[in-house]
Amino acid sequence: MKDQRAQIIDVTPDGDIAPLDDTAKAEIAALVARQRSANGVLMKAVNFVGGQVESGLRALPQGAQGQIDKVARVALEKSFTLAARTRTGPIGRAVGTDRMHRVLGTVTGAVGGVAGIGTALAELPFAITIIFRAVQAVAEEHGEDPQSEETRMECLAVFGSGGPGKADDGVDTSFLGARLSLTGSALHRLIATVAPRFATMLSQKLASQSVPVLGAIAGAGTNYAFVDYYVQMAHVHFGLRALFRKHGEAAVTQEFHRLLAESELPVNRATP
Repeated sequence: MKDQRAQIIDVTPDGDIAPLDDTAKAEIAALVARQRSANGVLMKAVNFVGGQVESGLRALPQGAQGQIDKVARVALEKSFTLAARTRTGPIGRAVGTDRMHRVLGTVTGAVGGVAGIGTALAELPFAITIIFRAVQAVAEEHGEDPQSEETRMECLAVFGSGGPGKADDGVDTSFLGARLSLTGSALHRLIATVAPRFATMLSQKLASQSVPVLGAIAGAGTNYAFVDYYVQMAHVHFGLRALFRKHGEAAVTQEFHRLLAESELPVNRATP
């Protein structure tokens, strides 16, 4: 069996920690700007459309509403393995760009919205796998092995970045410096942590797709927006991890939180 420890990228710098210079501070400021822009005009439009038809979701049987959380948990667990497998080989690499992920997400969203809530629920696992692949691609851009279990655990953590338009949006820095365990129980605990927040976001997506035919248009737009949102949040997540490796977790996190506070953006801190 391949030694998983050899794949782990520790965020703790080896040797002396380089102080935060102007270049590092500029990089952190750019990540704050990404977090600010993630919830852009398109995402706000999606939230508006979803809010107008949420009454349709509330009218569904309780069992149907509970499916959203269940589908989110199962899809995240399956995507943990499936997304990595689909990124191998010439074809997998060819469809691994941000542009292709947005195209794939748009197409599946349109198909999912054709017949309303039924097809929208069926489409969710495909949409989640596409988003997971997109997040893996970002991790690779920042120097991490997208096939390693630890990196895929970090990709799961990105799904806990809140739902677009929600008050708790943002990268949760409590995940960033932690040495994630590579066990099945740890994977299930992580999914149990991020899935509820992700499921809340998915309810907005399903609300926008709940009207047959018109839901196809809404589904295409929401999927495009969600891929873009989680790509942006992944850049913040893995960009911070890359800076941790150079400058240490404490200094980078402190500067990141300081700039977030100045920008009046939500700050998700590690709990004691």
